[in-house]
Amino acid sequence: MTTLINESNPFTNALSQLSRAIKVVSSNDDIIKRLASPDREIKASIPVIMDSGTLQIFEGYRVQYCNILGPYKGGIRFHPDTNIDEVKALALWMTIKTAVMDLPMGGGKGGITIDPKKLSKTELEKLSRGWVQKLYPILGPNVDVPAPDMNTNSEIIGWMSDEYKNLTGEKTGATFTGKSLDDGGSEGRTQATGLGGFYTFDAIREQAGLPISCKVIIQGMGNVGGYAAQIFHDNGHIIIGMSDSKGGIINPLGLNPSEVENYKKENGTLAGFPNAKYVTNEELLTTETDVLIPAALENQITHTNANEIKAKLILELANGPTTPEADDILFARGIPVVPDVLANAGGVTVSTFEWEQNLKGEHWSEVVVLEKLKSSIQNQAQIIWKSSKELNTDLRRSAFILALSRLSKKI
Repeated sequence: MTTLINESNPFTNALSQLSRAIKVVSSNDDIIKRLASPDREIKASIPVIMDSGTLQIFEGYRVQYCNILGPYKGGIRFHPDTNIDEVKALALWMTIKTAVMDLPMGGGKGGITIDPKKLSKTELEKLSRGWVQKLYPILGPNVDVPAPDMNTNSEIIGWMSDEYKNLTGEKTGATFTGKSLDDGGSEGRTQATGLGGFYTFDAIREQAGLPISCKVIIQGMGNVGGYAAQIFHDNGHIIIGMSDSKGGIINPLGLNPSEVENYKKENGTLAGFPNAKYVTNEELLTTETDVLIPAALENQITHTNANEIKAKLILELANGPTTPEADDILFARGIPVVPDVLANAGGVTVSTFEWEQNLKGEHWSEVVVLEKLKSSIQNQAQIIWKSSKELNTDLRRSAFILALSRLSKKI
């Protein structure tokens, strides 16, 4: 009888990744106990008077997972499928991510179950400020430092930061990161996640046996995927596939990311893009390429399609796009998966730089910020790659082992 595999719960997957790592190298039992569940998880009902005059109640979340290394740190996402299990998983991954990057930050995450496209700007601002009104007592520059995530941006973070200042009188602006430059944000923050992914890839490309100019497919055209496409293109790689939530396009000869972005803005879809084949996201993921970059949602590569993947390397710019079952299949097939806790850590790294600048009353140039990012993320990439070879394990387990080692030293 075949046992059905449930890969849909991201928190279960995150805990599984943790347990799989400690089977390779034993870890401090105390840190494993600490990471079995979050320090605190909050659900908040957020009332908003809509433009129609009616009252609507939205559900918001904040999970403070672990603050061994420093204040809780993590984004706030607005998405119709956001729920407490997803937020817990993201908070655990952030705990591992900040440890992988050796940052003075813990792990947290937040969200609201909402499709922001269905709200007016006035309603969106009320909702954003309402989240802060409910949660501000547990936030602060030395306690919990939120940032943007899926469907949130510097404008939304600006409303939240302003509301926090109104409620508390706190003046450094260091409670929220991902702010606009005018509000005290950091240079380089907008492109940080995509650029950090490129720096990670660049650090291990040669060891992975990939050519100087690779064929690249990117799933997702949000802030992360869109910037990643342009960055890889600008650095001499050939973008042969791109997609949004509805579907994607393939051109083996290459796509110009800016032309694809412009077409999407004008038409609201990628369908009909000249000289390209329109495909589903499922077909996009299994198209032959050198590098596959999932930059959308969780659980995109599972046991059902992992054997069909035809990439030579997977670079995770989304959080949790590959399930543990898929990890095993891909490792057995010799396809390296550069895990999210390393590959997309550019965002939290530059967010930490922003927090530091705010606390010190400084403003660093973009050159300084990006040099610090490149040096930091490439150093960790080399450590994790070398460890994976020494331990004969995959890159995700290697990254988790590194994180657990750093967390254990602080417990």
